[in-house]
Amino acid sequence: MSWAVIDNHHLEKSFVFPDFTSALEFVNIAGNICEEQDHHAEFILTWGSVLIKTWSHDVDSITERDHKLAKAIDEVVSNGS
Repeated sequence: MSWAVIDNHHLEKSFVFPDFTSALEFVNIAGNICEEQDHHAEFILTWGSVLIKTWSHDVDSITERDHKLAKAIDEVVSNGS
């Protein structure tokens, strides 16, 4: 599944995991990517799933930084975390 563009405001994607611990580990890895890029996403963590939303707060819209962050997070998932 690719990232959805929501209301031309933010990118959003859900990730599914077998349990809470795996989902939490993913949030920590993705959070480190956010820190490295100095571009911080919104995470909603529940049992077995994580919803990520990203947009550039300074312009209240999607920018290239959001696409770069989404790509980096997808690479973690495709490499098996």
